[in-house]
Amino acid sequence: MLQAPATLHRNATASASCVCATFRKATRALTLLYDAYLRPAGLRVTQYSLLKHVLAREPVSVNQLADATVTDRTTLTRNLRVLQQRRLIRIQEGEDRRSREVTVTPRGREAVARATPCWERAQARVIGQVGAEDWKRLREELDLMIALGRRR
Repeated sequence: MLQAPATLHRNATASASCVCATFRKATRALTLLYDAYLRPAGLRVTQYSLLKHVLAREPVSVNQLADATVTDRTTLTRNLRVLQQRRLIRIQEGEDRRSREVTVTPRGREAVARATPCWERAQARVIGQVGAEDWKRLREELDLMIALGRRR
């Protein structure tokens, strides 16, 4: 069934003011930007971010990593599988046979070392555009949004 033009306009306006839709659009745009900067290092920003999270916590269980990255286990497992296939991470049985622990391999550490200057350039471009003080305020607001989402 076709919608009347007034209904289409109302739906477009509602979508434009949707907090979630706006954040998702910004996230997609920034992901494209960071991916372009990281391309010479052979990583995507999602991969770089996961490697950095693992490095900061290793060994880290998949559940802890899912919580730290605010990612559902299915998506996280799919993303980890790619890193494991590239031999950038190792996933082993944890202390409890039901858990799995993730560590970064020497090859993964080299990938992070190659990618970090690329990431730093992307970060500098974004913060240069937004401004350091505005980024600080925005980061605080984003942390509140993350906390709100975790409380569901």
